[in-house]
Amino acid sequence: MTTRIADAQNFLDMNGLNSIRQDAKAGDKAGKEAALEQAAKQFEAIFMQMLMKSMRKAQEVLESDSPFNSESTKFYRDMHDQQMSLEMSNNGSLGLSELIVRQLGGDSENYKPHTILRSDGNLDSRGSVRVTQGSLLTNRNTVNDPATTQDQREDRQTNGSDLVKMVNQLQSPAFEKPQDFVSALKADAKRVQNKINVPFEVVIAQAALETGWGQKIIKTDTGKSSNNLFNIKADSRWAGEKTHKETLEFENGAMVKKREPFRVYETIGQSVNDYLNLLTSSERYQGALEKSENVEQFLLNLQSAGYATDPNYAKKIMGTLRTVTGLLNK
Repeated sequence: MTTRIADAQNFLDMNGLNSIRQDAKAGDKAGKEAALEQAAKQFEAIFMQMLMKSMRKAQEVLESDSPFNSESTKFYRDMHDQQMSLEMSNNGSLGLSELIVRQLGGDSENYKPHTILRSDGNLDSRGSVRVTQGSLLTNRNTVNDPATTQDQREDRQTNGSDLVKMVNQLQSPAFEKPQDFVSALKADAKRVQNKINVPFEVVIAQAALETGWGQKIIKTDTGKSSNNLFNIKADSRWAGEKTHKETLEFENGAMVKKREPFRVYETIGQSVNDYLNLLTSSERYQGALEKSENVEQFLLNLQSAGYATDPNYAKKIMGTLRTVTGLLNK
């Protein structure tokens, strides 16, 4: 049994996972407990890999000009991330596997989830991961227990709020890769092109830069997507829903952190419509629209008109545009 479970320590070894399934059917209690522990670690490894994948996606907007930005490099990098996720799970980096074992193994009455989930970085030298302290799984044995403590009731109320956020996040637009983002915006971006002659590829590139290819779209307090693809702020002219977000602004050559209000839309189509309205209704952007067919000049004029405070804003969009063009030509 021990040898077969050890086989699962390689992320790419599916035989090891099958061995865990076989051990779970064992008649002896020790075998089942060992299988449960290993299965929980596999689950934690998959969860951690999802986190790492999301972080990699968020960085892609910064890698367009990197010599290491190739499919072969990403392939081996992903293999490394997968294996590292499994190793970190074996080290108990998050504590999620221990939480699963306790709940599914029946030992769920003498602890609270936040006492197990790692939040202090107290790990060995092989790696550490910090997570926000809180409950990921509720205690299923105390829901109807009249002796439930006040702390436990408060935990469930918190979990209810977290559940709302999870549902809202699942309902938000999902862009697994840049190609998905480009495909989703293509039709709406062409509407902008037809109205003001800005090439639709430029519209997509600007939205990709602002949102990290859709991975960093601003969310509301309930976790719902704002669908704000161009990070348009909610000034006094905006009467719709808004949400607040910390942002970095360039002031006098230095970056300053601010908390600003941003507009919230029901759909990405509404976001594109508002972007179009912003450019056409504001006198400050008329100079940019006069050069709309000249991509570089349009972006430079958009920057000088104050659309963004980043002094390299136009240059960054041009860099993202090359990636967009490549994806459209696939």
